[in-house]
Amino acid sequence: MNRIELAHNITEETGLTKEETKIVLESIITNIVLALKKGDKVMLKGFGSWSVVQRNARMGIVPSTGQAISIPAKKIVKFIPSVRLNEEVKDVK
Repeated sequence: MNRIELAHNITEETGLTKEETKIVLESIITNIVLALKKGDKVMLKGFGSWSVVQRNARMGIVPSTGQAISIPAKKIVKFIPSVRLNEEVKDVK
């Protein structure tokens, strides 16, 4: 499912207009991003949580050449699904 499909489903379920749904969806995404940029953890009960974590520098290998390269440290977004979400999707095939 992409953003357009998600917005369509929300519109169908809530009765909001497409424009209202777009505004709400963009606001949710923007607020999650802003919170993560500030270093906050975002938790949606029953769904999961996002946080920013530091990934340490490490050595890697270029698959095509076998050459060793240094991969610098960086910050990444980590998502941890809730127990409920894991239960909901555990039997998906």
